Amino acid sequence: MNSIFLSLLLFIIILFINGCALHKPHSIEPPGPISESFVEEAQSAIVHSFPEKWWTAFGDEKLNALIDEAFRHNLQLKAAFARINQSEAAVKSASASQMPTVNAEGQFTREGSPSFLGDYTGNSYRFSLAAGYEVDVWKKFTSFTSAAELEQEATKEDTKALYMSLSAQLVDTYYFAVEQRAQLNLTDRTISSFEDTLKRIEYRYKEGIAPALDVYQARNSLAAARAIRPVFELNLAAAEHALATLLGRYPDETRSVHLATIPDIPTMFSAGLPSDMIARRPDIQAAFLRLKAIDERIASATADRFPAFNLLGNYGKSSTAFVTGDVVGFFWNVVLSMVQPILDGGRRTAEVDRIQAVFRENLALYHKAVLTAFQEVEDALTANRTSEKRIELLKDQVNSSENALRLAEYTYYEGLSDYLPVLAAQQSLFESQRELLSARRQLVSDRVQLARALGGSWMDEYIESNLAQKTGEGRIR
Repeated sequence: MNSIFLSLLLFIIILFINGCALHKPHSIEPPGPISESFVEEAQSAIVHSFPEKWWTAFGDEKLNALIDEAFRHNLQLKAAFARINQSEAAVKSASASQMPTVNAEGQFTREGSPSFLGDYTGNSYRFSLAAGYEVDVWKKFTSFTSAAELEQEATKEDTKALYMSLSAQLVDTYYFAVEQRAQLNLTDRTISSFEDTLKRIEYRYKEGIAPALDVYQARNSLAAARAIRPVFELNLAAAEHALATLLGRYPDETRSVHLATIPDIPTMFSAGLPSDMIARRPDIQAAFLRLKAIDERIASATADRFPAFNLLGNYGKSSTAFVTGDVVGFFWNVVLSMVQPILDGGRRTAEVDRIQAVFRENLALYHKAVLTAFQEVEDALTANRTSEKRIELLKDQVNSSENALRLAEYTYYEGLSDYLPVLAAQQSLFESQRELLSARRQLVSDRVQLARALGGSWMDEYIESNLAQKTGEGRIR
């Protein structure tokens, strides 16, 4: 009997050491061959690369301060770090399944019973330490723990993606507010110019030089310019409110945007190699890590279909009351048990099939994430190139509109033409100036979207810094 026990124990130990492979990990690759360069990059005027903290290229210290404030107080980031803390706890919980369990067990009984010697009352007690350990022969618990660790890494990548998205959203909103302030200033200058024109036409009308129609047209032009001003006021206020929310505070009277003009736009930068972009995109890395985690769950679910080997032990002291006297002493036992699922209605097999289907689903989503990333980079490169071209064309249009207005005003005040060419030239200049402002801000947005699409590694230092700090709220500042 002892030889059988030892042989079985030796067999289990050998299996444990060798770690029989029950599931072959899937090979996870991006979809199709990856090109060596981006299609659009060859058509763009690329000079250099952005710095890692790409927003510093705009040279705005106020913007840099707002970014730092958002990284400290944004509520989405606080929630993200709470999710990281949850994933850390999940890893600890999963790792515990690989460790033996020890429980203290105790029981006390007081009983009375009749006997030939008379009624008897006695006390009995039992105290022991019970230990249990399931030998991870098939790597079931190892795979389960690995899945939790991969999920934790994926959660960190999600947080990196949030940092990237938050920085892009804040910079985009900031410069949208800058544009709206610039549009307000342009509108105010235009209103002032139209008011001056109206006064001159009213004077000419009183002198009998200009017809009443010119006065009405000038008043209509002024009213139209005044009517558009509230739109820019609304947009500026909404942008300020959005900035406050991103900064984790209520909208207040404190204005975050101090610039009245759009600053010089940084030179176009290189998109780099497509293969590098895949490694730098946190959303792609998160999808990849979750695929690996699902693969580990397949291994764990597969191992659950095989025999489970448990080592159980108990050691303690007991006292049992008898009429003839108490029996007191120590006791112990060691049990090696094996449990092999035979009939479970197909539950374990169905679970393996389910997780394999989940893997196929997430593999498709991973491939989609890679393709979407390439689309975003190509779109951003195209947007940067075409926006730069549009700005140059709009500059020519503004210049032509200014010349047309000067000539129209000269011929009108000299009595060589009616007021209609002046009105058309004024409206054309105002519209072209507005469009130029919008186009310049759009180019800023295009630069931002390209930086976001290319990803980065600058988020690592912020995450590690936050996780290293422990406060009453947890590991967040």
